[in-house]
Amino acid sequence: MWSRSERAAFLPVHGGGAPPRPAVFLDRDGTLNHDAGYVHRIADFRWLPGAVSAIRRLNQGGYYVFVVTNQAGVARGMYDEAAVNDLHRWMNKELRAAGAHIDDIRYCPHHPQATIASYRIACSCRKPAAGMLLDLMNCWPVIRERSIMIGDRETDAAAGQAAGIASAIVPAGALEEHVERLLRGAQARP
Repeated sequence: MWSRSERAAFLPVHGGGAPPRPAVFLDRDGTLNHDAGYVHRIADFRWLPGAVSAIRRLNQGGYYVFVVTNQAGVARGMYDEAAVNDLHRWMNKELRAAGAHIDDIRYCPHHPQATIASYRIACSCRKPAAGMLLDLMNCWPVIRERSIMIGDRETDAAAGQAAGIASAIVPAGALEEHVERLLRGAQARP
């Protein structure tokens, strides 16, 4: 998770007056970027085709866009939380250059079999648990009934279901097509 100062440096500040909106909660590795295993360096990050466009379309469609990602590499001592935060800041910088943005990000650095003792816990934030999604819903005025969790694994779908929202498993590279269907369905609603 981010400290208040890290969040302020990364995200626009939304006060209590932010309008209620539906949200799309996106997994990161395998949904937004190629899952090369423990991606934590900018040099290793490759956007999946259509991911940036999908985020831009969600922004334009009036959705909050959140990223929720398990980052067990922290718990395993492969990289630290600063590396995760640096990569996430870079992602948003890249998105902003393309006319898109992520409203907020949560990550879970824990794992029950962590090599670093301080991260060795069975927490409520690691997907398939809903902790990251619930935390975002507590911080933002999300319309749950119109929100969805999108990821590439069953644990992503289970987290959405545990949070009481719709969920979808979308194969790598198919996010843009799924978002277009979602937006068409939203427009058809009265």
